[in-house]
Amino acid sequence: MSVEPQHGWNPRDATAVGPPPLPEKNHRRRTGFRRLLPTWRMLLGGILLVALLLIGGFLAGYLLVDIPPANAAATSQSNVYLYEDGSQIARDGEVNRENVKLAQVPLTVQRAVLAAEDRDFHSERAVDPKAMVRAAWNTVTGKGRQSGSTITQQYVKNYYLGQEQTVSRKWKEFFIAIKLGREQSKSEILEGYLNTSYFGRNAYGIQAAAQAYYDRDIEEIDTARGAYLASLLNAPSAYDVATHPENRAAALGRWNYTLDGMVKKRWLSPADRAALTFPVPERAKPATGLSGQRGYIVQAVEDYLTGNDIIDEKTLAVGGYRITTTLERAKQTALTEAVDDQVTSKLSDTRKADRNVRVGGASIDPASGKVVALYGGVDYTRQYVNNATRRDYQVGSTFKPFVFTSAVENGSVTQDDRPITPNTVYDGTDRRTVEGWSGKPYAPENEDGHSYGPITVRTATDKSINAVYAQMAMDVGPAKVKQTAVDLGIPASTPDLTASPSIALGPATASVLDMTKAYATLANHGRHGTYTLVQRVTKDGQQVRLPKKGAGQVVSREAADTTTSILQSVVEGGTGTAAQSAGRPAAGKTGTAEEDKAAWFAGYTPQLATVVAVMGQDPVTGAQKPLYGALGLPRINGGGAPAKIWGQYTGTALEGSEIVEFDLELEEGAQEELPPSEAESPSESSPASQSPGQTPSPGGSPSTTPGPGIGEPTGAGQTAGETGGQTAGTPPGGDTRGGTGGATTGGVSDSRPTGAGGDPGGAGGGAGSTPSRLVRPQ
Repeated sequence: MSVEPQHGWNPRDATAVGPPPLPEKNHRRRTGFRRLLPTWRMLLGGILLVALLLIGGFLAGYLLVDIPPANAAATSQSNVYLYEDGSQIARDGEVNRENVKLAQVPLTVQRAVLAAEDRDFHSERAVDPKAMVRAAWNTVTGKGRQSGSTITQQYVKNYYLGQEQTVSRKWKEFFIAIKLGREQSKSEILEGYLNTSYFGRNAYGIQAAAQAYYDRDIEEIDTARGAYLASLLNAPSAYDVATHPENRAAALGRWNYTLDGMVKKRWLSPADRAALTFPVPERAKPATGLSGQRGYIVQAVEDYLTGNDIIDEKTLAVGGYRITTTLERAKQTALTEAVDDQVTSKLSDTRKADRNVRVGGASIDPASGKVVALYGGVDYTRQYVNNATRRDYQVGSTFKPFVFTSAVENGSVTQDDRPITPNTVYDGTDRRTVEGWSGKPYAPENEDGHSYGPITVRTATDKSINAVYAQMAMDVGPAKVKQTAVDLGIPASTPDLTASPSIALGPATASVLDMTKAYATLANHGRHGTYTLVQRVTKDGQQVRLPKKGAGQVVSREAADTTTSILQSVVEGGTGTAAQSAGRPAAGKTGTAEEDKAAWFAGYTPQLATVVAVMGQDPVTGAQKPLYGALGLPRINGGGAPAKIWGQYTGTALEGSEIVEFDLELEEGAQEELPPSEAESPSESSPASQSPGQTPSPGGSPSTTPGPGIGEPTGAGQTAGETGGQTAGTPPGGDTRGGTGGATTGGVSDSRPTGAGGDPGGAGGGAGSTPSRLVRPQ
């Protein structure tokens, strides 16, 4: 049977040679970590997906976010300030705003604002994503908090939204700015921005700012003044040099930045720029509702809230906050009355020096850290600068206790390896060159050029001897002294807080409140608490979170308590005897600034730490002035008006409360010994029988009786001859310490017992008895 081929198909000849078969594709599998990497298709798909999401999100945001009506800032509320008991201190609700047309604002002022805030405003879009990313990166990396916002965005925030830092607000700001940029001209946006921006001094808008800082309309503001107003937009209160003279350098830097920007944009010629000088603003004219102490309190509270990042300045200025302070009404009144009685009532219009007198004071409860009283000046409407918080006057010898605290804390020794205790003998010779200092030779002058020769640390503290404390600072190490001061509460940024032997003499310009915090730490046995001026803040019934920091032991109890023991001696028989009027166990230190431009008294009882300073300042120029002739006195020192204010205030503030003794734990070798049982009268006392400069004996009692010079009078009826502890000359009346008017007899304090052994000086206050304080060995 034959097989016939099918039509349309020819059988293949198996022997025929055809084209080679196609090679098989080699599908290599991804192995190892490459399996985890996306392919190029995945990457491309992901990029397209993200792009679509961004475009979709942008379109949704643009369509859903409308331009809202103006926010409530146009009708700002008041902030209410209260004492700790809920009674009202002040209300600061008068918002100062006056809108103007852009044509009324000089072109140079407009350009100054642009140079300070947004130099490319006229050419850029409503939003600048690149700047926003850059600002966010700088903020995250710690290069400073920046907004990255254009003027259009800032105007949207000021007028339509608010100052809160939230994602939702930034989202709305972004899209509203885009829409506003399409619907309004650049001129309209700039006009709105100038009318809604906050410039400090409760001034909203450029016209209100011109009146607040220069007492003139905006049309009369020149280039230099316009540049200063523009600089304020970055930090309104901080750059107000009339209120914060310590920030003048920063304000001047911002002013120069603004003018240099105008030159760079060719809005100002270099020659015109070089001819400009800084236009110092006029003193502020606060509302009369902030008269007396009210304005100073409000300013201090605002500085506390903004300085601790609790509420930013612009948000606080919008208002609506109810702020309960830690101030106690009775103590606030007592401090004001003490200043009035001891200083204000004694000023005379016929004495030129009296017009320069300023007073600042602050008081803190050491146990709680609460500021209970604050005195900023005679009247906020007359003297705008807060004397309790300003940082431009030297603290003088009130800094010396920090040197001794640091010596005990660090276990320091003298140049010849003797431990530093209250009984360590130093050379008190005037203009003695500090040993161990590698810098330029430093030989400080004692007050009035007096030389004391060999003298114990305790007595050197009583007499505030510069030569001793400058050498002690070198013995401890100036850097260690500085660190101890910072640990106690002095801000590390305090001007002139420099690590050199001169640090002991107090060239640093800490504020009265700063010094009160540091002395409160000593009163609290070396524990540094959370010092606060505000105990509660609410808005619309919601409580604002306040910072809370637990108390910590910043220096040892022995270091703080031994310092307290020598400061007690200052009050008992040194330069601070006027503080005895408090009628309480007290420790304190006097201080005087260079050229007698300020006099200080810083002190504390176990329950209350208070610092008072009397300062000299020209009321017209603002320049610091010596206090010679003020109050009808040849000079004012810390043991005068400041100590008297301290004594009167402390006595009144603690009236009715229990008298509490100091409970001290002293360093080894700090105990003060009783004098010999047979004391000599002042007329019979003989010169020192031992050579000066010897160290204390191993048993803790000094084997030195300082030589000539120690017996110079330091106060009414006081002779500071020293035998072991301190043997004071006895004026008629039997005051064994030469204190205030013979208030203590027989070596026994009115308010404190002498301890075991009874009357160390003998009944009737026999001559030659020592101060009443006995320190029990630890």
